[in-house]
Amino acid sequence: MAIKREKRKRIVRKLQNKFRLVILNEETFEEKAALRLSPMNVIVFFGTIMISLITLTLYVIAFTPLREYIPGYADVNMRRTMVNLSLTADSMETTLTANDRFLANFRNVLEDKPDTKRPVKDTAATPLYDSIHRLQRSEDDSLLRMLVESKDRYELLSENKSFVSGIGSFAFFTPVKGTITTPFSSLKKHYGVDIVAGPDEVIKSVLDGTVIFANWTSETGYVIGVQHNNNIVTIYKHNSALLKKEGDYVKAGQVLAIIGNTGELSSGPHLHFELWYNGTPVNPTEYISF
Repeated sequence: MAIKREKRKRIVRKLQNKFRLVILNEETFEEKAALRLSPMNVIVFFGTIMISLITLTLYVIAFTPLREYIPGYADVNMRRTMVNLSLTADSMETTLTANDRFLANFRNVLEDKPDTKRPVKDTAATPLYDSIHRLQRSEDDSLLRMLVESKDRYELLSENKSFVSGIGSFAFFTPVKGTITTPFSSLKKHYGVDIVAGPDEVIKSVLDGTVIFANWTSETGYVIGVQHNNNIVTIYKHNSALLKKEGDYVKAGQVLAIIGNTGELSSGPHLHFELWYNGTPVNPTEYISF
């Protein structure tokens, strides 16, 4: 133990021994500077410099943008950016899907192709029920029906009346007064009615809406289409002139075009009028008096 202690004391004395570092002029040997150093001082000096450099490097990596250039070091804002991009992409996908569905329905309207995948909620056809003959009307039910019918008989267009949702709840304006020469027939793929009226009769919008199509086609001549609320679209074909353009907002009863005889499928001055609901054609005579 005494030998080890003696060795430690020698090492400590060597580290504490003072040395003089002199800087001389090589030609004149004139002393320019002198430093008194010990091995312990040199070790402390260089150790302090190394610790300072390591601390500075860690600070630069942790608290400055330079960390983004280090391979494998992730950006702290990358996750937030990815979430925002994912939400934006999802919103864009939903919007594109809705636009594609609208364009497909409108293409079906122009090409007279009904959308058989989406049945009409409100049609003129009477639904068939297999078990309807088994039901019996109670006395209370009959009294309630009589009360409701007597109360609402003269309030079909009352502002306080609650209409059921659907095409039957709208009060349509007559597009043109005339005689129906060709009725609606889904079997014959005639998805509208042909109305003959006087020359230069004006064609009017049946509801408030926005013009989504106003152009010329070889088969149906000048055609104008209007998008209304509740997925209702009306089409007016074979006009001689169009008075509205795409994007115009029109009110019910506002003039859209002039009746005519344009297009390859027209054999005389008339209006071919179509009423579409949820991408499916319906019989206009069930809702409009011509």
